[in-house]
Amino acid sequence: MIVTRRALAAALSPAWLAALAPFAPLYLTGGAMAQTAAVGLVAKPPSLPDMALGSGKAPVTVVEYASMTCPHCAAFEENVFPVLKSKYIDTGKVRFVFREFPLDIKAAAASMLARCIARNDAGKYFGAVNTLFKLQGQLITETKDTLKLIGKQAGMTEGAVETCEKDQSLLDKLTADRKFAYETLKVVATPTFFINGEMLKGAMSFEEIDKKIESLSKR
Repeated sequence: MIVTRRALAAALSPAWLAALAPFAPLYLTGGAMAQTAAVGLVAKPPSLPDMALGSGKAPVTVVEYASMTCPHCAAFEENVFPVLKSKYIDTGKVRFVFREFPLDIKAAAASMLARCIARNDAGKYFGAVNTLFKLQGQLITETKDTLKLIGKQAGMTEGAVETCEKDQSLLDKLTADRKFAYETLKVVATPTFFINGEMLKGAMSFEEIDKKIESLSKR
């Protein structure tokens, strides 16, 4: 998980490297990190505004911590999330919150772009996240060009994309939120889910998440 300066240089241009270099890696460990977080801590507002879909009055809240370069996160987005959205989110039974937990510099850059595209609009944000996951392979191998492509599709100029990636305030907030998730909520890998405050680690099938939501809905 150590991000070297050489790896950063390969991912981004020198200008972007200078802006994103402070994004230090986390040293992921096990053991004591695998604790269940309290509902109140999960609900604690992060530095960046939460991006959520569904009713604020929903009886069940699902919070996903994900990295844009995580293949299991991309699989969840493609195979599980559409069914979850149709059955639970769109019907007011679940509020779904997506939180960034970048595992590397490329994921951090992608998360920043999604935030810049959205400008606090949840619909635009989730659309950008969906596109980033669909183009995950390109994002990993051709980071700069892929970010510019996705930005262009969203109506951003190349200059606007580069300005986004140099936004120190945005980077600081993203870093603070990742630190909070790691140190306080004990998130050590992606995807990690909190369903009404209960931590569930690793990839989940729709059947697994469906069973959990159903049990909570009946309480």
